[in-house]
Amino acid sequence: MMNLTLIDAFGRFGAKPDSRLGSLSAMAADGAMVLNCLPAHFGHPTRGVLRYETRLSTAQAESKVVTALGVHLTRAREESLPVRMVVTYAEREKTSKARGYHVRPDLVGKVVEFDGDHFVVDFTRPPAARPALAAGRRK
Repeated sequence: MMNLTLIDAFGRFGAKPDSRLGSLSAMAADGAMVLNCLPAHFGHPTRGVLRYETRLSTAQAESKVVTALGVHLTRAREESLPVRMVVTYAEREKTSKARGYHVRPDLVGKVVEFDGDHFVVDFTRPPAARPALAAGRRK
């Protein structure tokens, strides 16, 4: 697991966070939403799905950062945009408050629920590229 800065992590998806210390989301150049996730909010509702579920009202961030997340979630839901994952984690040393970030380029999310506060994003692995000739359909 690489220890990236927030700017580097968002940059891996072509996005730039508004705040270098505490952005929760951004829009990437390709139109995808980039979501900064905390490990405590992940769950596995079904096989092959990694769910991220939380509320805007519980976010510990500046109000403008939370407002931007709400705008990004609304846009991603309404336009069916892909969601890319950055994960924030605390350093293992108990005396350190430093954070690290890593990315999950292997997962792509979709906003499946957002009511203005509570939101759910389901992440899955995209299907592998299929070979030109499927088994049993050879010419």
